[in-house]
Amino acid sequence: MAKLVECVPNFSEGRRPEVIDAICSAITSVEGVVLLDKEMDQDHNRAVVTFVCHPANAVEAAFRGYQKAAELIDMTTHQGEHPRMGACDVCPFIPISEVTIEDAIELANKLGRRVGDELQIPVFLYEDARTKSSRKNLAKVRQGEYEGMRDSIENDPARKPDYGPAKMNLKAGCTAIGVRFPLVAFNVYLGTNQKWVADRVADAVRSLKGGYRFVKALGFEIKERNQVQISMNLVNYTKTPVFRVFETIKSEAARYGVNVTSSEIIGLLPNDAILDVADFYLRLENFSKAQVLEEKLKEAGAQIGGEVESFYDSVASSSPAPGGGSVAAAAGALSAALAAMVARLTVSKKQYAAVKDELSTVRDSADGLKDELVELVTTDEEAFNKVMEAFKLPKSTDEESVARDKAIEDANKEAATVPLTVMKKSLEALKAALPVAEKGNKNSITDAGVAGLMGMAAIEGAGYNVRINLQGIEDKAFVKATNEEAAAITKEGEEVATKIRQRVESLL
Repeated sequence: MAKLVECVPNFSEGRRPEVIDAICSAITSVEGVVLLDKEMDQDHNRAVVTFVCHPANAVEAAFRGYQKAAELIDMTTHQGEHPRMGACDVCPFIPISEVTIEDAIELANKLGRRVGDELQIPVFLYEDARTKSSRKNLAKVRQGEYEGMRDSIENDPARKPDYGPAKMNLKAGCTAIGVRFPLVAFNVYLGTNQKWVADRVADAVRSLKGGYRFVKALGFEIKERNQVQISMNLVNYTKTPVFRVFETIKSEAARYGVNVTSSEIIGLLPNDAILDVADFYLRLENFSKAQVLEEKLKEAGAQIGGEVESFYDSVASSSPAPGGGSVAAAAGALSAALAAMVARLTVSKKQYAAVKDELSTVRDSADGLKDELVELVTTDEEAFNKVMEAFKLPKSTDEESVARDKAIEDANKEAATVPLTVMKKSLEALKAALPVAEKGNKNSITDAGVAGLMGMAAIEGAGYNVRINLQGIEDKAFVKATNEEAAAITKEGEEVATKIRQRVESLL
């Protein structure tokens, strides 16, 4: 399964669909982002948005959501039942597939830095991303809500944000960004309009009042329905399952002569959470997840997907593309990926605190280079195909011959320019490998060394493709300038690669 991270930003707007639609459009304007769900609640005046994507796209997508919310939501006039302190009130990252808690914490910090610096919104890191033990619980971070935070943030040292100014952004408020386990947002409605009953029942299951450890609960009056509601976040459904909380609420409500009328899930919930409920209420014997049809279909799909031709198979086929140019770009991407890996294995260690900031910058740069070079794998193949298409153009008349010759010249120029770009980006990847070899975690020195070898291989391999594509170009000035630039990149790359090799050899 591919790398996936889930992000669930909560926005302080539940009454204007057009605003949430605009925010969702901003989020999904980032390529590769998939919107899974959006839920709006008028009484709470709150919306919960859920999207998933590759971790490389998550920060930009979430930031665009923050940016649009800050533009369209005014906290100075906001009213609603749900506790809130900002236009984008809270934004948790949840690791889903091939993503670690540490990876997600890194995303939270990147987003926090951007929201604080670029939007001037105070940012508090919470749950697994917290920098202070007192900020594990979101309720404590948000205590006093918008108004309380507004009045105390500048004077209370305990409320100094992790990022952004220690001053309330009056329009956008402040925000909490964190990392957490997948939670279940679960509401239960009672057959009464007496809020004191909801408060007492909520206290019976709420962790802070001696209830279940992994339950956050509040009682609300829902005037539109003439009912009260127990609104909950089940922060670890594996340790406090949905059915257990539901049964406790039924029992506690009955003490006051009140029945449960219905319940609802807000947003999405993991499959296992609802399977646990089915197992409990149906008293199933020897039940397993493997008996669920969709699970079997998912497994079959994964097996079928594994048979799809891989990049390596495509290279090994009789097709001339993808070929050496794409492989060179892939080598450059691996060089950048290894540099980023060693940087991550360094900045997380206390003994390397002196180089944390420097190698954090290297890590971020290498991540971007990796993504650019991965794209160039496909771009190189496309450029080759354009050359082949140009040669297939008709040449029956003088006009067709002229048009065909121009198309071939233009295609060859592009086919030479793409590997030249691969050379440039691979040189940057090579330069990123140098500081991690010199200052990075010594236990990963060979990884830095391989990053150097792959970077140089990418430069030389792409250089071959530059030279062969220049052979069919009539524009001598273009040929001369491109050859000179390629030669300069190769020379500089050799110098950097030599330094990396010497560093590796000195430690082996």
